[in-house]
Amino acid sequence: MGDRSGNRRAALIAGGVRGIGRALALALAAEGWSVAVCYRQSEREAASLRAELEALGPGHACVRADVSDPGTAAELVRRVEHAHGRLDALINSVGAYHRVPLLEESVEGWHAMFDANLHPVFYLARAAAPGMMRRRWGRIVNFSIVNADQQVGQPFITAHYIAKIGVLVLTRSLARILAPHGITANTVSPGFIDTGGVPEEDLAQSFSAIPAGCLGTPGDAVAAVRYLLSDEARYVNGTNIHVSGGWGI
Repeated sequence: MGDRSGNRRAALIAGGVRGIGRALALALAAEGWSVAVCYRQSEREAASLRAELEALGPGHACVRADVSDPGTAAELVRRVEHAHGRLDALINSVGAYHRVPLLEESVEGWHAMFDANLHPVFYLARAAAPGMMRRRWGRIVNFSIVNADQQVGQPFITAHYIAKIGVLVLTRSLARILAPHGITANTVSPGFIDTGGVPEEDLAQSFSAIPAGCLGTPGDAVAAVRYLLSDEARYVNGTNIHVSGGWGI
């Protein structure tokens, strides 16, 4: 996909070597985007994704970077802009979590959930926004979870859940700040998506409660993101799209 000048648009996907992020990277590359993906630990998945992206053509990258560090996040954005002369879309699909009773959570585990799920969204958006503002076009898409907007009690994933609520507030704040510059910031909130990353016991407990009667696929979330990245979505800003088959609403 190119802009009106015919140049290829460039996207940076944080946390994109597995699940929805991986599916999105491949979909955008197939559509003609230049895609850069970062990951923290998943070397085997990164290697296979790198090979798949290379098969789709030149101009893609899959790099190891811990974007919970603000300096690393800023440097990653700079590298992408230097390589492509632009950064049109920032997609934050980081989403690590662990299940532990709240009062048994460690201080380290508590902080880790915010470092994995919320802080990188701010660091990367702060670094990407100036270039998008200069170019008067940009898309930021952040991932939350489907019932974060309800602010319900979550005794086993408390820190993760609070971080995902924070993503909603941060995204809406970015939307208000950046809208005058031709930039949109939106959230996609998946429910139970069959990525292989959700524990089987979680799926078993919730499957019967999904009104659609089936699990979602990464493609369902990819379709929502592709719309938000499009020119057709220029007036959609600050929204939160549930991709859940009606679960969690």
